[in-house]
Amino acid sequence: MRILGIDPGTGILGFGVIDVTRGQAVLVDAGVIRTPVHEDDSVRLLTIYDELSEIIKINKPEQMSVEKLFFARNVTTAMTVAQARGVVLLCGMQSGLTIAEYTPMQIKQAITSYGKADKKQVQEMVRVILKLKEIPRPDDAADALAAAITHSMTLRV
Repeated sequence: MRILGIDPGTGILGFGVIDVTRGQAVLVDAGVIRTPVHEDDSVRLLTIYDELSEIIKINKPEQMSVEKLFFARNVTTAMTVAQARGVVLLCGMQSGLTIAEYTPMQIKQAITSYGKADKKQVQEMVRVILKLKEIPRPDDAADALAAAITHSMTLRV
């Protein structure tokens, strides 16, 4: 099964694609979609939509795993991330993907067995699970891969 994981953001949106066969996850693709800070939100969201649509077209995932929005101190940031999540969910639905959403704590629990693990612990476990030589970079891509791995563990494929 091919799973696309998403770490939503407006300035930087992480994505990670894995193939899972008999419980073994293998990295297919990972990276980020970046949008310039000075652009209007509508232009940034269109960029996310266009680039994510292309990533889906190229990688052909069957399922999508999206990190849920966590409480943010900055309301403006929370709103823009929520808008980016909406675009992500729209892309997934238009592409016919099954979509699952996980909180940051659920992802940390699945990846490290500890719901309050720090970012470095999660990223190291992503490296170990995918049998990579180095932690995936940038951090947003590693976080997206963690979301995809969490979904594979939930499905037990």
